[in-house]
Amino acid sequence: MRFLLDDEQREFARTLDRMLGSAGTPGVVRSWAAGDHGPGRALWARLAEAGVFALAVPQEHEGLGPLPVELTAAFGELGGHAVPGPLAETVAASALLGRLGGDAAHAWLPQFASGTAMASLCVLSPGGSPYALDADAADTVLVVDGDTLRLAAAHGPVQSSADPARRLARPRGGVVLAQGPEVTAAAAYATDVAALVTAAQALGLGRSLLDRTVGYVRQRTQFGVTVGSFQAVKHRLADTLIALEFAQPLVHAAAVALAADDPAAGREVAAAKVSACEAAYGAARTALQLHGAVGYTEELDLSLWIRKARPLRTAWGTPAACRARVLADGPVG
Repeated sequence: MRFLLDDEQREFARTLDRMLGSAGTPGVVRSWAAGDHGPGRALWARLAEAGVFALAVPQEHEGLGPLPVELTAAFGELGGHAVPGPLAETVAASALLGRLGGDAAHAWLPQFASGTAMASLCVLSPGGSPYALDADAADTVLVVDGDTLRLAAAHGPVQSSADPARRLARPRGGVVLAQGPEVTAAAAYATDVAALVTAAQALGLGRSLLDRTVGYVRQRTQFGVTVGSFQAVKHRLADTLIALEFAQPLVHAAAVALAADDPAAGREVAAAKVSACEAAYGAARTALQLHGAVGYTEELDLSLWIRKARPLRTAWGTPAACRARVLADGPVG
């Protein structure tokens, strides 16, 4: 099984990297955190124009997918540039409705693909979260409760997160869209898609944190020499790099398994999620330590990246839940 991206997929990632690099994402993140969604929606439209959201939408609904491998390439760049919004949730909602079909799919999937609508998704399964991300900004909030899919009519008060650009709300009420075992199966698939792209997002975030930290320690001096020349600093950075490098093929392997509808895809995704998110969390801790206290100040753009690591670590599967899933089904690989 091949775990490397091909030339076309790598060029797609590079194109997104160039586009996002000139998009001023720190300003977009700060506006989103303040409740101003205008800049975020403008960036969302540009991402949709590049085909990002169409990758999760079936072709019969004006999409390009489902293409899990390409999604991981895209979300690696979204994470690397700290793009805000219900990214994983919109992709997961596309996966859910794509599997279910019906009127809701016909109504929403073309809008998701074109970027004219964004979604939040809450799956109230055992071990899941009762909160929906960015429900105040989303055009639709879908809630899966057991074998029932609802279109939420309202949501509870917005609650804060470690990442100020992640706003959580508890959905309430709503109209039943579908019910039955097919909802449960589609929700399980959508949850795996959400966990996969969250892992890719975290991997990109971790790489960006590492790159920024390496650049900083090459410039900062102490005792007349650069901090990066200290052996302890080199070891810390090397450990961070190894963790990210180890996680990358797991993310690609999970995407390949999901694309093939492999019965083992769920545990592959769980292994990728815990590895990538723990690596990103480690990169955030390294960045904070080596930048000193200045790394967590709101004025420094780096803080926008650091604060995303912990919420991504627990979104769509906590480390404990992912490890339990892997161990319950046996070793991966």
